[in-house]
Amino acid sequence: MKKFISIILLFLTLNAFSQESELKWHTDLNKAIELSIEDNKPLFMFFTGSDWCGWCIRLQKEVFFKPEFVKWAKENLTLVELDFPRRKKLDESLRQQNDNLRQMFAVRGYPTGWFVVPEIQEDKKVNFKRLGSQGYVAGGPKNWINGANKILSKK
Repeated sequence: MKKFISIILLFLTLNAFSQESELKWHTDLNKAIELSIEDNKPLFMFFTGSDWCGWCIRLQKEVFFKPEFVKWAKENLTLVELDFPRRKKLDESLRQQNDNLRQMFAVRGYPTGWFVVPEIQEDKKVNFKRLGSQGYVAGGPKNWINGANKILSKK
């Protein structure tokens, strides 16, 4: 019985840690804008080629999946993933949204990340105050976060 209770407690602890360490990357820009405004956090738009871009995958492994980044991002950003896969098929409306944003932000290479503050205009259109962009930065989460904090200080 003690062994069973120990296993249950271990499972619950691991499950809680797992949920705490996961980030929510939004794909619906409108939902992300609502959350960004509600939480008073800028958007981080991550333009990626999830199934083919080596530098994108490397950035995720070296920075975005690390606990230091997870903690920092939860406190400072609303995250948006704008994917441009080659093998995976996206829903047409999502593909169109991502492509429109790629053109709007003149993204020419991947990974590219834009820090923006959404501003709702009187006519209900959204304007993005561009704070700056950042892609892959060598040196792990500490270096990436330092660069991001410099950009966010323009807020």
